[in-house]
Amino acid sequence: MRLATLLLATTAFAATPAFAATEPQAAPAVEAAAAPATDGGDGEAIVVYGTGKTRQVQELSGADLAIQAAGTSPLRAIAKLPSVNFQSADAFGTYEWSTRITLRGFNQNQLGFNLDGIPLGDMSYGNYNGLHISRAVTAENIGSTVVSQGSGAIDTQSTNNLGGTLSFSTIDPKTALGLDASGTYGSNNTWRGFLRGGIGTENGARAFGSVVYATTDKWKGDGKQRQLNVNAKGILPLGDVTLDGYFSYSDRAEQDYQDLSLDQINRLGYDWDNFGPGKYALAVQVADIAANRGETGTTPLNPAAGKVYPSPIKTADDAYYDASGLRRDTLAAVGLTAPLASVLTLKLKTYLHKNSGQGTWGTPYVNSPTGVPMALRTTEYDINRKGVFGSLNADLGMNNITVGAWYENNDFNQARRFYAYASRTNPGRDHLKFQHDPFATQWDIDFNTKTFQYYVEDEIKLGDARISLGWKGFKVDNHANPIVAGGRTRGDLSTKDWFQPHAGISYRFSPAIEAFAGFTQVTRAFASATTAGPFSSSQAGFDAIKPFLKPEQSDTYEAGLRYNSGIFHGVLAGYLVNFRNRLLAIPTSVGIVGAANALQNVGGVRSAGIEASGELRIGHGWSVLASYSYNDNTYRDDVVIRANGTVTTIPTAGKTVTDSPKHLVHGEVSYDQGPLYGRVGVDYMSKRYFTYTNDQSVPGRALVDATLGYRFDLGMRKPVELQINATNLFDKRYVATIGSNGFGNSGDNQTLLAGAPRQVFATVKVGF
Repeated sequence: MRLATLLLATTAFAATPAFAATEPQAAPAVEAAAAPATDGGDGEAIVVYGTGKTRQVQELSGADLAIQAAGTSPLRAIAKLPSVNFQSADAFGTYEWSTRITLRGFNQNQLGFNLDGIPLGDMSYGNYNGLHISRAVTAENIGSTVVSQGSGAIDTQSTNNLGGTLSFSTIDPKTALGLDASGTYGSNNTWRGFLRGGIGTENGARAFGSVVYATTDKWKGDGKQRQLNVNAKGILPLGDVTLDGYFSYSDRAEQDYQDLSLDQINRLGYDWDNFGPGKYALAVQVADIAANRGETGTTPLNPAAGKVYPSPIKTADDAYYDASGLRRDTLAAVGLTAPLASVLTLKLKTYLHKNSGQGTWGTPYVNSPTGVPMALRTTEYDINRKGVFGSLNADLGMNNITVGAWYENNDFNQARRFYAYASRTNPGRDHLKFQHDPFATQWDIDFNTKTFQYYVEDEIKLGDARISLGWKGFKVDNHANPIVAGGRTRGDLSTKDWFQPHAGISYRFSPAIEAFAGFTQVTRAFASATTAGPFSSSQAGFDAIKPFLKPEQSDTYEAGLRYNSGIFHGVLAGYLVNFRNRLLAIPTSVGIVGAANALQNVGGVRSAGIEASGELRIGHGWSVLASYSYNDNTYRDDVVIRANGTVTTIPTAGKTVTDSPKHLVHGEVSYDQGPLYGRVGVDYMSKRYFTYTNDQSVPGRALVDATLGYRFDLGMRKPVELQINATNLFDKRYVATIGSNGFGNSGDNQTLLAGAPRQVFATVKVGF
């Protein structure tokens, strides 16, 4: 507590803008936004508010990540922007089982994500069409993050962005010439090392390569989380033609935290967790008792264990034996930019992504053939996707016309397998390693998804007005082919919508004041996975719903004002979204059982809200940033379920959308002058519901983070920096993630994850 008090007291005198921790690393944003005026403050602005854009859009530079704890996800950094609801059970925002982001009430698998234009899919935990940003690129190599709270740019390579889009850009190697290194140590035995070397010239051939390794103990329970990530990027000018290449390799292994219910939190506390590797004997005992009580449906293997759980355990689901997420990814891309004439520019990029993954759980619902009353259950993932996208732009003065297209072929395999523990006294298996030699396969399905998307856009300049008109269209073909007989769904689905209009206008009333308004219509393609979308149902359920299934669609209307003066810039906006054909997948068991979902279209959602954000740059190194959003997101229809001649009505009409807080507030005070810099920020979100009927919720919470840094000029290429970060400064106990095992109609559910307590990290950065 003394350290936290010291940090807070010190940063009251010195709190820094996001750009202060390192030299600015300017990279072209996916959507370039005009830089704000800089005559009234020191340095650059923390947030760029999309001047000239016809929709709500903001940009954070990669330097904003540098003031976060080393290795922090860019998703955590953008939580300061309006209508951004970000959650994670760890301090860095990189623990993927817990990571969730929503924009204006749209959840993560309804958003679009790109890295240098490369599609990252929906970035969900069981991702079937991409990979998480924390695996695609190291935080130090991100140049900018552009957030469109609405349905996003027309040129986004995505077929699921009903809501907003996040576009990440890597740095240009010219900002990484030389050698950069950093080392971090902190709470829970966290160690992280980063090394990057860049060669070449700023305007000629140039490249960088980097490697990072990080490991940390879980903040509760028993287990570790680690990641190795290698990045490389090169740019080669050949006259007027420019070639670029990018490569990333990631090996991530993380032991999971226990999913909790409100009842468990009340009975067992926030620090309750899985049985880790050191509690194998207790896990076996609990599994024996669960079988003896008939709770798991497995054959009792040790009746002598009795039927009374050791205190404080009351059910088989209070704790499982270990759990983990394993992911290995290779991502590569090659691009070309070439002028074809004085007004024509061609851009092309091709990419390849390969992934192998396993999610493990020690389940008491299946016995091992070795006589152990548990088995190691996996969900296994293999992705092999190849794609190409490009555009042809004609700058004709008043008209700036772009035509683009994207094609991807994605082969995805998903399987559910069971592996035997060696004996009652020795598990013989490490959950942090990929498993081999299963004794049973529940299902094993090959999916193939072919995507073709195109777009046409015209940016029209009429004096102080800019008009954007265009549309996009796509066709997505899904095919599911079970390898194991009787396992889940076989079938084909196709989504086709060749005309999804986009229109917007911006008008500059003065150098400081600009208005914008826009409309976007978007269709979402069906998912190809056993754990999400139509193929997560049973074969009978899929066959019954297929003739009536409609793709989800949204219409987004938004308008606002931007203000940009020397000392203040900000935005005030409002929006209305009509979302129809909502596809609802209802879990039919606890998460560890993994039974087929019940699935159907269930009506619409209306989202309406206001967003405000601004930065006041006082001068003398001081700045203040604040954002607020009010989001009213409600279901418009009751859910009517017809099954086996029975009609069940779930009263959801008028209820608030799950995981959709009405109020989001962020504020921070920053200081950066001379060698000293720092920042204090507070992030608040109001109550969130985790049932569709709104009978269960978690309360609002406010979290405070702080940073303190000092630069030492030792005559090297960059000053040596010492930076200290404290997350959750006041040690708030709270629920971070909701919906980790989906959302139910009503009642408590084991679908919550506790947030990390206060953690402190120290980082040293050097540049040669």
